[in-house]
Amino acid sequence: MLLTNCHVASLHGDTPYGAIQTGAIWMRDAKIAWVGAKGDIPTAAREDASVDLEGRLVTPGLIDCHTHLVFGGDRADEFEKRLNGVSYEEIARAGGGILSTLTATRQASEDALLQGALTRLDALIGEGVTTVEVKSGYGLEADTELRMLRVARRLAEHRDIDVQTTYLAAHAVPPEYAGQAVAYLDEIVIPTMRLAAQDGLVDAVDGFCEGIAFSTAQIARVFDAAKALNLPVKLHAEQLSHKGGTALAAQQGALSVDHLEYATAADAKAMSQAGSVAVLLPGAFYTLRETQMPPVQAFRDHGVPMALATDCNPGSSPLTSLLLAMNMGCTLFRMTPEEALAGVTRHAARALGLSDRGVIAPGQRADLAVWDVQKPAELAYRIGFNPLYKRIKGGVV
Repeated sequence: MLLTNCHVASLHGDTPYGAIQTGAIWMRDAKIAWVGAKGDIPTAAREDASVDLEGRLVTPGLIDCHTHLVFGGDRADEFEKRLNGVSYEEIARAGGGILSTLTATRQASEDALLQGALTRLDALIGEGVTTVEVKSGYGLEADTELRMLRVARRLAEHRDIDVQTTYLAAHAVPPEYAGQAVAYLDEIVIPTMRLAAQDGLVDAVDGFCEGIAFSTAQIARVFDAAKALNLPVKLHAEQLSHKGGTALAAQQGALSVDHLEYATAADAKAMSQAGSVAVLLPGAFYTLRETQMPPVQAFRDHGVPMALATDCNPGSSPLTSLLLAMNMGCTLFRMTPEEALAGVTRHAARALGLSDRGVIAPGQRADLAVWDVQKPAELAYRIGFNPLYKRIKGGVV
């Protein structure tokens, strides 16, 4: 298929947005065969079926590189209680917080988890998302962690979407292991990781390095086990305080380090040297009403790629709009619209270790989004507005 008469934000090349003002895109065998100016269309491309996009904008298909789409229950009641003055600690003592999600997820069947996740996934697909990452981490026991990963894999059987699965059993210490973090890692997290890898359920391994979760030494234990299985690693780090997780992740060559509100310029330098992507999550920053911003300028200064994601989860970021995450990245974190678009395409692909998508260039997957807008900046500028015209996945509209 040949797409003609379109503005192309290829996110590839030296021009802003990699823009081609009046361009065309030729797709063959689920890949981009050619992209360029409308007047330079190859003769062979003219023989294929063509679609006149009437001046619409085309970008790479969007990529949500950090989500927790699979979970049971919700936390709307707790949201209401907090706004009525009940503290987070009081809610947690009453069985709320992550414990409520853990209980609901453990009790949910595989089909129930699937249906809930599909509803959230459909919202992302409706905004042009073609690749999504999905983490486990709300089971914190072998059976439920594996069930969450199976559900994440099944999403691609029900929707035309590429799903990358991430094992996140090192998300929190479950109540049955209170005060025994190392025992939990050795008895549950690492053995279950091996089972997940054996069954082909996991593409990467994640952890949460924070005062309320795991120390750097404990996370290193998880990462060593992941490396023995040839699984890449990534890390939730420096979200609520500075615990040194970013330095550890950089030392381990992590694909990405995520959240990063309390990261430093030294952390940015270490990430640059390691080639790790900074995944910024403004939905959690907004929901938790944080005030400590991630060091965006330090990431720029050190050439650290910045990705953006929804962090869709029931507690700190019940967000299923990547377009809104782009706006938040600009408004809350002072990213530019071009950085925001790169953050949900080119850099999001890199955060997942994927080199075959995220830009519009020959040889790349023909995963595209066509928008009823004239300028790429409109995607980050508007609030609560979805201008998606068509989503193209593997060359198929």
